[in-house]
Amino acid sequence: MKQEEIKPKVLIVDDERGLRIGTKRILQSEGYIVDVAENGTEGIELGTKNDYDLAIIDLKMPDVDGIEVLKTIKKSRPNTICYIATAFASFDTAIEATKLGAQSYIPKPFTTEELLKHLETGFEKRLLILESERLRKEREERLLEIAYEKSRLNTIVNSIADGVIVVNKTGELVLFNPASLKFFELNEIIIGEKILGILPGEISDLIKKILETEKYENKSYSSQVELKPNRELFVDVTCSPVPHPDGSLAGVVIVINNITELKKLEHVKSQFVSMVAHELKAPMAAVMGFMNLILDDSMGIKPEQQKDYISRSTKRLQGLIEMVNDLLDISRMEIKKKEREIKELNIAEILKSNVDFLELELKKKGVTVTSNFEADLPPVKADNNEINRLYTNILSNALKYNKDNGTIDISVYKSGSFVVSKISDTGIGMKPAEKEKLFQEFFRVKNDQTRNIPGTGLGLAIVKRIVESYSGKIEVESEFGKGTTFIIKFPFKH
Repeated sequence: MKQEEIKPKVLIVDDERGLRIGTKRILQSEGYIVDVAENGTEGIELGTKNDYDLAIIDLKMPDVDGIEVLKTIKKSRPNTICYIATAFASFDTAIEATKLGAQSYIPKPFTTEELLKHLETGFEKRLLILESERLRKEREERLLEIAYEKSRLNTIVNSIADGVIVVNKTGELVLFNPASLKFFELNEIIIGEKILGILPGEISDLIKKILETEKYENKSYSSQVELKPNRELFVDVTCSPVPHPDGSLAGVVIVINNITELKKLEHVKSQFVSMVAHELKAPMAAVMGFMNLILDDSMGIKPEQQKDYISRSTKRLQGLIEMVNDLLDISRMEIKKKEREIKELNIAEILKSNVDFLELELKKKGVTVTSNFEADLPPVKADNNEINRLYTNILSNALKYNKDNGTIDISVYKSGSFVVSKISDTGIGMKPAEKEKLFQEFFRVKNDQTRNIPGTGLGLAIVKRIVESYSGKIEVESEFGKGTTFIIKFPFKH
């Protein structure tokens, strides 16, 4: 036997005992592993139960003939190489056996050499079949792995919020995700389509820069592009070369990132800087003017005028200091670096304390304060300094923007899981457009009635940040000429 290291398993199905035993001895002496069946029924049982390399089946048997045994074994074990052995074989029988899957038939009587030659040929075929089967399974497993990886890649790419497009070296579409369609308002694009003409010119130019090199260079190109100005959509586009395994250029991957919010923040920041510069410039210019008047001997400024100018300058500088402190507080809140000492606070007590603090100014303006505080209010966990500052600001505004001999109504009560404070004044109120901008930095209601009221325009912006930092809510109700109500809600734990 040529395959010394492998011992083929053989099934002999024959009702003739002498032939069955003799064939078994011959094959065992050649290194085969042999099982025998003395009839067709036993042959079917063994042949379907065990995976034999080879089977020698007698054609004529009393219970079940060899053709039926062959048919049943091949149906269950299609890779078993089967031979029909008979002394009564005809041409038709050989054809039928071959059609049913027999390798060939062995005429009886046969010599040892003839038998071994048949079995060696059959075993070689069996090994080829098994190897082919192994390779087929490996290929199927590999294809499944590739399909899984492709599916996983598609799932990942499709779930990315950024737009992703891949083109080959000729500019044909290879891959895209749904986000990319939304960016460019495309209903669909087709794999294999040349898309440079579809994409905005600035993006196509970036892709062309890479494709025109014709060789792979690890160099990316980026640009910020406004997609259709009327849409107010800004994107950051990065085009990177994709290398081929041989080192050449395979294509380009394009990543589109929505930076619209960043652009809006940049615009807001620019406006904020301009407003700060304006708010600083005006009082500083006034102070500079007063100082120049005092220093100019030719003006003949009298001592009482000098005192007035210095007093005005001091007020302007004090306003600048307050504004700088407010800006620093806003900055600390933005980066969450403001130190806090959290305690259980009684909102009603804080409001009472603030009203007492403003008592003198309230009397000067003839403003009356009425209060209604619900009993047994639950405490709110917060920083005492921040909450005091919040209510000082709200009450100061209620006083500053109130009419002479007006009123301020204060109430504190529990509603659901919130402690609610409501502060109403009978002041000048606001128009709807003014109310919308109330919490913006540096916004102040400007009219004849507010022209001489001091303020930085930052107080309410700070108030809103404080409230929201404690997961609270702030609401404003206002009617021009009639007054304003602030409703502040702080959550408490039951």
